[in-house]
Amino acid sequence: MTRKIAILPGDGIGPEIVAEAVKVLECLNTDMDLGLEFESGLIGGCAYDEHGTPLPQQTLDLCKAADAVLLGAVGGPKWEPLEHAVRPERGLLGIRSELELFSNLRPAILYPQLADASTLKAEVVSGLNLMIVRELTGGIYFGQPRGVRTLANGEKQGYNTLVYSESEIRRIAHSAFSIAQKRNKRLCSVDKANVLECTELWREVMTEVSKEYPDVELSHMYVDNASMQLVRAPKQFDVMVTSNMFGDILSDTAAMLTGSIGMLPSASLDANGKGMYEPIHGSAPDIAGRGVANPLATILSVAMMLRYTFAEATAADRIEKAVNAALDAGIRTADIYSEGKQKVSTAEMGDAVVNALKNGA
Repeated sequence: MTRKIAILPGDGIGPEIVAEAVKVLECLNTDMDLGLEFESGLIGGCAYDEHGTPLPQQTLDLCKAADAVLLGAVGGPKWEPLEHAVRPERGLLGIRSELELFSNLRPAILYPQLADASTLKAEVVSGLNLMIVRELTGGIYFGQPRGVRTLANGEKQGYNTLVYSESEIRRIAHSAFSIAQKRNKRLCSVDKANVLECTELWREVMTEVSKEYPDVELSHMYVDNASMQLVRAPKQFDVMVTSNMFGDILSDTAAMLTGSIGMLPSASLDANGKGMYEPIHGSAPDIAGRGVANPLATILSVAMMLRYTFAEATAADRIEKAVNAALDAGIRTADIYSEGKQKVSTAEMGDAVVNALKNGA
């Protein structure tokens, strides 16, 4: 059976890190006869340069026809002067919306080999393994009306709309509860129900849906407290579910608990398990082309792809085992380097994971 993966390297370090993830997929494809086929497309700033839009129709068609999408990163200062509607980030938001990728899974796992890389004390973060479930296609990033207008007094005013329907909240709730059932059966819903009516409804619907999952313990937390608690005592959380904007912020906070944002993958899924997989870090234009970016988040993203979209748990386990083997060997990119370890390039880190796969991982 042929499985088609759309490859969207994007901007900045995207092409470098995606190349290493594809290298890992090709190794497993040959070794395990997974039936994977790859086809590349443009998204983000590079797509705008070529086609005048950050999400060309041919890229959208490619992704709709594919079984899964692997994305690098989009954006950079080169395109910041563009009109809002054609900035690179609009391509990313557009593909999430067009593919109805409403459930964004962002694990935050501290690898024991990198305990010293975290800025928090080892006893606070050691053994950290949490999952943030972020609603991805609604909320303030997509709400209408939005824009910048001039008021009667001549002053400019920017405005955005935070809006969630009951059905949008309900479907992300079911996704989060299902994930919690597969973990430690604890779910914390994060909102700002004391201030925002939209998230008051969020809390109400989460509570209703919880009745269908009596085996999962549901708690609620305001987002400002959740942000503090992630730094104070992150291991109190197992699964967190929250809105688009809150999830965007909290997942980056959780990422730094693990020592580097370059270590964390993500999956964005539709209702049928088709997904787009990407590292949660950005395009890092300051280091693009220098061969120093950490590809492990992208490599771990393809492990999530194999697990969630293709139901290839053994292949996913092999990738995760190979990443651990590379870290055990002391191999580090610059962002996770510490004294006494071997500092390597982006490509050399990819090679280390591939070699671990070939040597029994």
